[in-house]
Amino acid sequence: MRAPRQLIVIGDSGVVGWGDRERGGWCERLRCHWMGLPDAPLIYALGVRGDGLEAVAARWEREWSCRGELRRKKPEALLLSVGLNDTARVGRSDGRQPLDAQAFRFGFEQLLRAIQPHGSIFVLGLTAVDEQAMPFADCLWYSNSDIALHEAQIEEACLEVDVPYLCLHRAMQAEPDWLQWLEPDGIHLNADGHSWIEQRLRSWSALQQWAGLQSLQQVMTC
Repeated sequence: MRAPRQLIVIGDSGVVGWGDRERGGWCERLRCHWMGLPDAPLIYALGVRGDGLEAVAARWEREWSCRGELRRKKPEALLLSVGLNDTARVGRSDGRQPLDAQAFRFGFEQLLRAIQPHGSIFVLGLTAVDEQAMPFADCLWYSNSDIALHEAQIEEACLEVDVPYLCLHRAMQAEPDWLQWLEPDGIHLNADGHSWIEQRLRSWSALQQWAGLQSLQQVMTC
């Protein structure tokens, strides 16, 4: 029996599935969906709440290298979902960010180039927030303008390195009910928000083709 291919999904609380009390988040939803399909890849969800780009860059290789299951085997692909926590402003609405846009752009491209020799890479954009719910945890201010700027850096880095990228921020805000997809904290998605991301992933042609699955529908343009 041929061992299934493996997709490592690494990132922050979105990968953890925080906020989805029904089915455990978009990554868990996709994992369960693929389990019901013949020869679909196996998904490892490796999210850590609060992680930003630097934390993911520090742990991705260790996480990736120990999940090949078989001797001398490594996972074939990695899906990266990180960056929202790097947009937060600390202490006040105009406070400093963990990584400003320029530093984030440089670090993101460096991470992509480090991963690229080891397998296929897929990158998710960032989700929108409810600014009226800020500050998060009484000390962090997230804004959609900052998120849009950081997501633009992700897109540019992916274009530079030639990595498939799926936008989320603009697409989410284009939906009429998007504010209802957020938890009361204004940041984390609820079950409806996680379901929306899962559906976008299931119709993302780049990921579907790598997985050897037929795309269910054309992905929406950003």
